[in-house]
Amino acid sequence: MRQTRRSKGMRRWLGALAAGLLVGAVQAQGLSWENGLRDSAPDRYTVVRGDTLWDISGRFLQHPWQWPEVWQVNPQIENPHLIYPGDTVYLYDCGGRPCLGLERGQGVVRLSPEVRAVPHREAVAPLPLESVRHFLREHRVVTDPERLDELAYVVAGDDGRLVSGAGDRFYARGRVDGGGRFGIYRVGERYRDPTSGELLGLELESVGEARRLRQEDDIAVMEATRSREEIRSNDIILPLEDRALTTEFLPRAPEQPIDGRILAVPGGVRFIGRLQVVALDRGTRDGLAAGHVLAVEQRGELVDDPRTGEALRMPGENAGLVMVFRPYEKMSYGLVMQATRTLAVGDRLHNPRASLGTARR
Repeated sequence: MRQTRRSKGMRRWLGALAAGLLVGAVQAQGLSWENGLRDSAPDRYTVVRGDTLWDISGRFLQHPWQWPEVWQVNPQIENPHLIYPGDTVYLYDCGGRPCLGLERGQGVVRLSPEVRAVPHREAVAPLPLESVRHFLREHRVVTDPERLDELAYVVAGDDGRLVSGAGDRFYARGRVDGGGRFGIYRVGERYRDPTSGELLGLELESVGEARRLRQEDDIAVMEATRSREEIRSNDIILPLEDRALTTEFLPRAPEQPIDGRILAVPGGVRFIGRLQVVALDRGTRDGLAAGHVLAVEQRGELVDDPRTGEALRMPGENAGLVMVFRPYEKMSYGLVMQATRTLAVGDRLHNPRASLGTARR
């Protein structure tokens, strides 16, 4: 049990002990009682189905994205990505600083070579992966739009049909090589840098899937196996993208300074809230990778100076956090993990500020 909860005086004393007697060594290893830990942090929390690592960490930490820094210094939690419903995460004092411990629930079998492995899908996910998977099934980005002219495209439906659906045959012009499944896409938004005008990527929206029946010269005979919308002339045929999504995101701040903007919200939504997908104007060439967390700064209001009439932009305010889950070369898709204000297209993105007392490497 956590002894420091008994009084604020004891809590301050432990914080002083960490900072004074250990000369900062404690702060280099983990949280202090005074900084980084939520005032409402419980002594114990039992994991339930539907929880995510972000949710669990948010019950204890002011900045949930820093869970790897806290849990990795604790040998009791060998792999925080294998926490299951029924497990209990508890807070305790270890050498003058708070640590997170883990008790396995009764329904979880400790693994050995002779015992069957518990399927990984039963473990608590790091974040709401299903919403991310659903998005990736329906969207992809082409960073070189000129390639589109070289790709096969729908020219007609079978038997004179103007539109096709699942189970229908249709014809595509261009080479469709190999077997397997192919995606059918429609050109969506063109993402451009709002300052330079550089084309960052072209969004393709999935309308269905198909298989190739045969190729005759430059005409491919296809059969639609799945359709989300009507398949129409000029829709593009592409091999399905490898959409394997890592289930072990390591939340962390980018190693390089990032200064970007929210480009758009796929689907045309204007105002943005928690767990919405957003397009960002920075990508791998800027140092972004899956798992990087960015702070969102809400753009300040534009007001008129009462004396001069000059238009003035008020300072921005930190309003949320976005985690990158699919980076491309020039842009990325991210998931809004926290929103204390309503976010909007054009809001600034930058490196999150590390809280005092958290582990730093």
